[in-house]
Amino acid sequence: MTSPQLFFAALAALAVGAGLVVVLSRNVIHAAVFLAFALLAVAGLFLLLLADFLALLQVFIYAGAVTILVVFALMLTRQSGGTTTLDNPQKPWAALAAILFLIVALLGIYGTPWPAPPAELQRVPYTTLGQSLFTTWAVPFEVVSLVLLVALIGAIVIARAEPRER
Repeated sequence: MTSPQLFFAALAALAVGAGLVVVLSRNVIHAAVFLAFALLAVAGLFLLLLADFLALLQVFIYAGAVTILVVFALMLTRQSGGTTTLDNPQKPWAALAAILFLIVALLGIYGTPWPAPPAELQRVPYTTLGQSLFTTWAVPFEVVSLVLLVALIGAIVIARAEPRER
């Protein structure tokens, strides 16, 4: 096993392990911290695959901004008083659905005739990516950012709404 393959396996194991902690954690703040670890491990995988731009976006947007957004949303919508249980009686059904999804995904991966990798890897310059992002994909990018902003504002309004007295 070569050293890039060893790094890839280690980062993949870190990403999967942190993802499992996110899903299985009973503390939401711990889940947010491990979400950042999982996203940083994915950024490392992007670096190993020579996708520098995706690794940069992964760190800035997902590991940075989205994790901070989750923590801020938790702080803003945290209701005082009362304890909330995070346990759900549908855990066995969720585990069964996850296992079935894994089986279908693995069948799809191993059943697909993948093309041979190119002999020489080619990097796309940042200037080409930036030009494409700010010309061709500018409007969809802004629409997605507005949808995310509306969703966050809606969550805050719903969480902060005072019950009406009749």
